[in-house]
Amino acid sequence: MSSKDLLELINQVRQGMGEPLLRLNSFNAKIEDELDGENYTKNVVQNFNNTESVVFDLTLEQCMLIGMRESKSVRRHVLQKLKEMEVQQPRELSRLEILQLALESEQKAIELEQQVKVLEPKAQALDVIADTTNTYSIRECAKTIGIQETKLIDFMLKKQWVYRENSRHRRLCAYAHRVEQKVMINKVSKVVACDDGDKVFTQARITAFGLTRLTAAIEKAGVK
Repeated sequence: MSSKDLLELINQVRQGMGEPLLRLNSFNAKIEDELDGENYTKNVVQNFNNTESVVFDLTLEQCMLIGMRESKSVRRHVLQKLKEMEVQQPRELSRLEILQLALESEQKAIELEQQVKVLEPKAQALDVIADTTNTYSIRECAKTIGIQETKLIDFMLKKQWVYRENSRHRRLCAYAHRVEQKVMINKVSKVVACDDGDKVFTQARITAFGLTRLTAAIEKAGVK
């Protein structure tokens, strides 16, 4: 704490008690007298009016010694303020406390690693559900869900899962937004070479993730 801050604190208490305020020069003389023979730092600072002042860097213990030279009423309030500051002041940790904090941090890291190991299989299971490499035909899905294939197709047409291509074959194709949702794919079933170019035939198939979504939608709609 600087002697300037201590002087402001003492003068605030003095003013509240109706006592005269201390001047900087006389306060500095009191400090040098009280701390004679002790170690402290003495600095010369430049003021706004181009004058110079002496400022001491004091420990809280030294501030309390200086505060003891005040009158009884002022001394009591000044010491109380200094004790409050001592409580608020960060305390330097001992080597044992630093080791304890390090051990606690290591323990938390171990616990976090164990949680990751527990959650990892669940995450892998979700990846399997969302896998788009395992796909099923609409007929296979109808059997799995337990409804007629025609009813499932009607439902998927109505809910814009699939549409019929504009050709004589009227094949079912997955909507683009369903493909983006990873619930369906348009799988190439065969490629036929023709004079005017290759013709690609696709089949609308439902992913494993899509099957779970479709089953839930069917149950919610009450389709049987």
